[in-house]
Amino acid sequence: MSVFSSMRYCLGDPSDYSAIWAALGFMPFGLFFDFMDGKIARWRKKSSLMGQELDSLADLVRVLHMQFPFGLSPAAAAFAIGIRTSLDHFFLAFFVLCGLTRLARFNVTVAVLPKDKTGKSKYFEGTPIPTTLSIASLMAYWVSQGWTHENIPFGVIGESTIFEFHPVVLLFVLHGCFMVSKTIHIPKP
Repeated sequence: MSVFSSMRYCLGDPSDYSAIWAALGFMPFGLFFDFMDGKIARWRKKSSLMGQELDSLADLVRVLHMQFPFGLSPAAAAFAIGIRTSLDHFFLAFFVLCGLTRLARFNVTVAVLPKDKTGKSKYFEGTPIPTTLSIASLMAYWVSQGWTHENIPFGVIGESTIFEFHPVVLLFVLHGCFMVSKTIHIPKP
């Protein structure tokens, strides 16, 4: 819904922020549903063949499940509000790929990370992908101030050259690097 709302904003009147507000507003739902699906499964303490099959399929698609609300959606919203030069595209794609890499690495390394007494991993390696909601919050602030399109904070560097980009896109690059860092260890709650 977030990505579609971003696209709807691109097709509409740039001064009507309702679609971009929807795009930014849908992103936290990904965190809510990711949190609730595990809680409900443990609360019910029930299993079935269908549940086991769905769990296996969910493990296979977990990367995509987390990538949409926390990787692709912020990049799509950034594009929609005007971060859309060719170099911006490259940087936003880098961010999305860092999110995919972070999630894939989590699925691969979760078995080898140090565990606590309950068998739960002690920390996240790299920043967890839901932390990208901080970028979504920042973009929501920009929208609330009308800082979109030609009013994006810090403007454009290298205007009318192949090196034209919005400096704020480097926040996405930095956050992407934090997500895939092997040296950043965030304790799990």
